[in-house]
Amino acid sequence: MHEISIMESTLELASTQARNAGAARVCVITLRIGTLSGVVPEALKFAFQALAPGTLAETGELRIESVPARFWCAACQAEFQSENLLAACPKCQTASRELRGGRELELASLEVE
Repeated sequence: MHEISIMESTLELASTQARNAGAARVCVITLRIGTLSGVVPEALKFAFQALAPGTLAETGELRIESVPARFWCAACQAEFQSENLLAACPKCQTASRELRGGRELELASLEVE
């Protein structure tokens, strides 16, 4: 379960940033996770609950924003969304060869006190 190591890194980064800002507590951690990233949001939430005690985020909240997979259709010159890695354009049915988004895993924001 690589979500545990992801959350360990997230909590470490959040704590470092909070301390650098002179904050004593991390209230909210917001992560942006692409639907094709391979990360399971429920497992991240579980890891947060298990690892947050004893950190600056102990009483904080984890928010997860889902980022849909976005593809480029060369034939239509348009972007479209799909749930599948092997995506075809909904207009012309051409298979897309370019994934433009949906594999993100980023710390989007922190709310601190």
